Amino acid sequence: MSTTQVNAFRMKLKPGQEEEYKRRHDTIWPELKELLQQAGITEYYIFLDEATLSLFAFQKVEQRTETIDLPAQPIMRRWWDYMADIMDVNEDNSPVVAQCSEVFGL
Repeated sequence: MSTTQVNAFRMKLKPGQEEEYKRRHDTIWPELKELLQQAGITEYYIFLDEATLSLFAFQKVEQRTETIDLPAQPIMRRWWDYMADIMDVNEDNSPVVAQCSEVFGL
């Protein structure tokens, strides 16, 4: 039996990169989409607060017996490298992420 977990987090765009960020996600690599689905991500939404350039991401993840370590996957690393020029990233090009805590659900 599997259970669903909800993840929410914030990231940050660099100024002037709103359209480029959307363009890159409109043409997300099929192999990356497949990897995310294999990892159990059943829903994934990213919203932009244009006033602050903050990105708010929301994922539903089906918990499975086997797990996929996304940061260790070569396609994930390539995507991070591809996105590093338009958003705040760590030294390894992974996005700087701030986890959001749930305070209400309906």
